[in-house]
Amino acid sequence: MDATKKIMTLDTVNPQAKAMEYAVRGPILERALAIEREMAAGAAKPFSRVIRANIGDCHAMGQQPLTFIRQVSAIVQYPALLDNDSLPDDAKKKARELLKAFIGGSLGSYSDAQGVVEIRDNIANYIKERDGGIPCSRDDLYITNGASMAIRYMLTLLVSGQGSQRTGILIPIPQYPLYSACITLLGAEPIGYYLDEFNNWSLNIDQLASALESAQSTCVPRVLCVINPGNPTGQVLTRSNIESIISFAHQNNLFMISDEVYQDNVYSHDSEFHSFKKVMTEMGAPYNSMELASIHSISKCYIGECGQRCGYMEVVNLDPEIKKQLRKFMGAHFSPNSSGQVIMSVVTDPPKVGDTSYDLFIREKEAILYSLKERAEMVAISLNNIRGLSCNSVQGAMYAFPRIDIPRLAVEAAQRGGVHPDAFYCMQLLEQTGICVVPGSGFGQMPGTYHFRMTILPAKEQLEDMFSSLKSFQEEFIRKYT
Repeated sequence: MDATKKIMTLDTVNPQAKAMEYAVRGPILERALAIEREMAAGAAKPFSRVIRANIGDCHAMGQQPLTFIRQVSAIVQYPALLDNDSLPDDAKKKARELLKAFIGGSLGSYSDAQGVVEIRDNIANYIKERDGGIPCSRDDLYITNGASMAIRYMLTLLVSGQGSQRTGILIPIPQYPLYSACITLLGAEPIGYYLDEFNNWSLNIDQLASALESAQSTCVPRVLCVINPGNPTGQVLTRSNIESIISFAHQNNLFMISDEVYQDNVYSHDSEFHSFKKVMTEMGAPYNSMELASIHSISKCYIGECGQRCGYMEVVNLDPEIKKQLRKFMGAHFSPNSSGQVIMSVVTDPPKVGDTSYDLFIREKEAILYSLKERAEMVAISLNNIRGLSCNSVQGAMYAFPRIDIPRLAVEAAQRGGVHPDAFYCMQLLEQTGICVVPGSGFGQMPGTYHFRMTILPAKEQLEDMFSSLKSFQEEFIRKYT
């Protein structure tokens, strides 16, 4: 036997892993990182820096962490700070409560597989208050290492069958690529339903029905995933739209997954976030007994603690035997990380009126959300002022998803190179301006249309520079390929 022969090769690796794609961290970002290394080594470029507008990484784009969150985090990591007079009393009080909740009084210990009980109580009270008094049980809550893990856990339990009997999962198109990546890895069948770009990316029930019908011969549709507010499309679903979606799911016996990680990121004056659980409950029987997993995270909203990796899912009306299976499955992963749980506790149980840190906490939170609202408006207006680009209003979340009118000659050049036309466009944009965005083909889009996703997170001054460069690039791109 040849000792140098590799056991794991592209021929022997898991075919689902090989087929899986995740556009947000795809070839465009890889090239952006390479360009940064080249510039650090002294290479000359026609721009002074790479602008990473490809991902919703708040703190990497300059957003400052909230003071109270970091004060509490610092104390529980290093309890000697309880004797530090420069830290506020309410941060110390919160830290003492958290240290008492962790086994051995240390973040270094494992927690319950579902997460620390007291922190799940914080989350349950937060959800009850958010939903106008509708009860929430800590036993229905599962804390995870980021919202992405919650999605993976739930999809893993929902997938079964082979061939035409395998699970089908309805996902929006455009969609957050985590869904298609997980579905591919699990060997399930993605069922894409197109959002209505001409109606601000709303969810059309007729499109849902059409997608469901077309999939009946290839799989067994069991799951409906909804992202609200939308990623990458930035829409906020109306209550009536949510009611129609719930009715559709009930009629077709579908388990619902509601991705609500951007629930605080609502900017349009005529938009409002409605949780699927609240709407479903208020619709009454038979809808209030439907199975639903709703998901939230500390990575987005005003928090932006992406690297701390903590999210939760609330799973309602789940069969008790399946809850046992979910708990067993999570137990095999030991427990969610402790530092993320600390932040989740602060977010869901923040300073109250009269507390020392309340005014500062509210001031920082509102400043972040107001700044995001300003940038959401600025991004949509700026994109619509560039010839060949068009963009819906960014009602919520952290992204714009503009359409690109790519000239026929550019489409042909891309096809000759074996790449999607929007990937061809985005790569040239990166090479000539340093602007890193994600091709719309990585999220899915209506055939014959082309888009890119960009985040609204760069500072206003950086956005102004970015749009100036983008406008110049676009004019030259049109001239070159027309």
